[in-house]
Amino acid sequence: MDEPRNTRRFDIPLHRLDVPLPHLLPFAIGTFDTIGALSRANFPHRHTFFEIVYVTGGHGAHVLDSVHRTLDPPQLCVISPGQVHHWQNAEGLAGHVVLFNEDFLLSRAQDVAALRTLSAGPGHAPGNQSGPIEALLADMEDEYRALRPGYHQLLRASLRILIVRALRTCSTGERSAVRSRATEVTADFTRLVGLPGGTRRSVESYAQELGVSPGHLQTLVRQATGLTPGGLIRRQRTLEAKRLLVGTELTVRQVSALVGVEDPAYFCRFFRRETGMSPGEFRADAGGNHHDPRVESIAARPDST
Repeated sequence: MDEPRNTRRFDIPLHRLDVPLPHLLPFAIGTFDTIGALSRANFPHRHTFFEIVYVTGGHGAHVLDSVHRTLDPPQLCVISPGQVHHWQNAEGLAGHVVLFNEDFLLSRAQDVAALRTLSAGPGHAPGNQSGPIEALLADMEDEYRALRPGYHQLLRASLRILIVRALRTCSTGERSAVRSRATEVTADFTRLVGLPGGTRRSVESYAQELGVSPGHLQTLVRQATGLTPGGLIRRQRTLEAKRLLVGTELTVRQVSALVGVEDPAYFCRFFRRETGMSPGEFRADAGGNHHDPRVESIAARPDST
């Protein structure tokens, strides 16, 4: 795959899942080596797909939405669509990488909620689930490569089991949070807000799309998170602004427009109120920008099997 050169970046690279033949699935599994160099990319980027990474060796750090976690294998990392992540000073990365689109999930609403819970941080220890997870990943990779009859149904079912086992590594409160109707609606709402342009929409438009009244959406979101829908939109606007300030060379005026605030002066006041820093101070404190090649997809190479 050729990687175009850029001397300046004005967007965060977006990776799309492109699975080569013989598979016609929105799913891929392999090691860091078989998936390819982009599986250990050291520059900030985001995905249109989910990624589950089970690290069994190596050192360095995983950075997810500007939060760093030093690698301490075994370690489970989950990245949701739209999140910005990269591997920092990582060497000797070993383990499994699982990539999939939302439509491959067996129980979409519940699994998406679980994956969003798991991707709240840059990684955590698998605890007593380490052995079962490693065995399950090995079996999934074998099915993926052997192409035995019915393998795609088995992979979907195994992915469901993997998500459940991964969720067992979380606290009891986190596990129970993904089971309620309130959390399912909130997960859908959060996903929509995280889409491009999502912070420009009104709470009423989201309620209509989700098939609930604005008042009921307010009740469900507050029940699941303690925040209002407007509060979640503000939180997402702040997060997206942080991503753009750290990962691009856009001006503050341009960042303001992209996150749905037409007045840059108001955006600066909003950002300071939410973070305690001005946009310029945050950019400087985060270490400036990363200058790396943008890429359009992530895929296993045909000759890497």
